[in-house]
Amino acid sequence: MAGQTAGYGDLLRTRHAARLLGGTLLGRLPNAMAALAIVLFARSEGAGYGLAGALSAIYGAAVAIGQPLLGRAVDRRGQPRVMTAAALLAAAGFALLAAVVLAGVATPPLEGGLRALWASVLGDEERVQKAYALDAAAQEVLFTLGPLLVTVIVSAASQSFALIVTGALGVAGTLVVVTSRPSRQWRAAPHEAHWLGALRSPGLAVLLGAFFFVGIALGAVSLAAVAYGDAHGGGPVAAYVLAANGAGALVGGLTYGARVWSGAPERRLRLLSVGLALCFPPLALVPGLPWMLPLAALAGLFLAPALACGFLVVDRHAPAGTVTEAFSWVVTSIGVGAALGTAAAGVAAQHGGTAAGFTVAGAGGAVAMLVLLCTGRILTPSNLRSPSEKDRNGAVEPRFSTTHQA
Repeated sequence: MAGQTAGYGDLLRTRHAARLLGGTLLGRLPNAMAALAIVLFARSEGAGYGLAGALSAIYGAAVAIGQPLLGRAVDRRGQPRVMTAAALLAAAGFALLAAVVLAGVATPPLEGGLRALWASVLGDEERVQKAYALDAAAQEVLFTLGPLLVTVIVSAASQSFALIVTGALGVAGTLVVVTSRPSRQWRAAPHEAHWLGALRSPGLAVLLGAFFFVGIALGAVSLAAVAYGDAHGGGPVAAYVLAANGAGALVGGLTYGARVWSGAPERRLRLLSVGLALCFPPLALVPGLPWMLPLAALAGLFLAPALACGFLVVDRHAPAGTVTEAFSWVVTSIGVGAALGTAAAGVAAQHGGTAAGFTVAGAGGAVAMLVLLCTGRILTPSNLRSPSEKDRNGAVEPRFSTTHQA
């Protein structure tokens, strides 16, 4: 573990790396806070659970719609102008306390933007892969801290103030990123405009399909964990299960990123998807809590590695000049899948019990694996385009040679 820590420390000491990662995580805190903040505010105004949940779902749908649209705008116009304007509009949506559609659609595509910057900041595929792993692992911490922060703000102030802080954090994190030199200098590679944008890549379409079913698994686990908690005494049981799942993902991501991997990442992603698929079904055994926690951790073990490897493959298959949009489609794909997975697991748990809810997660993981295994001819290094050239400002869009070993 000491060697792993040293490796990540070296990465974060690279000029701009810590600022970009920290700013992006700060700016993405609203993604982890908004759902709970919206529900609590709606409830404080007298709304029922149905309306409160619908408003939260509308926000999530708006984020899913806005991310690829804003990602395409970033690829065309650069990061500072698009992301700053988007963050301010999103904050205004939260401040108005009702414009959840505006807050969602205008959420700046910080995830895609950060992944587009890593190659120019870190320089080679091995270090970028490590950064993807660190990002995926840190996201697990982010989505644990977000709801906790909302709870603290509501206790200290009010539900409406929690929404205002949610928007303000998005603006603050965005400004940290877009005022940095890499963000200001970055430009997408020159490319021919196409109405499909990044979606014209068959390889990217396959990846988005796989990520969609991973999202279904994640959403199902979240709902099934609540059902499990209700069946095992309530209280913080569901939180324990989800925390164990997040801890497994954190350990898996940090361990994966600490290694130097050889061979094409497309093949490695297929292997990781097998591990991910095999680790979800044991949750349906729904044993007592002492056994459930290790199973939940196991279910998360391959998650961050699969995401980190998937990010690298997305970068390799996205058409030239569309990298931010491509990564933003990943956010949308996982988000829509998670929403549907939550709904499906809710129906399954209501009619078939907790085990049925976790079975939905297992099915999502299995289908994601099958998508990748059955499309090997599409996801091959021979289908990659040639590396892009430098743009007019000298910044390089993240592209890597197919012969470089990750």
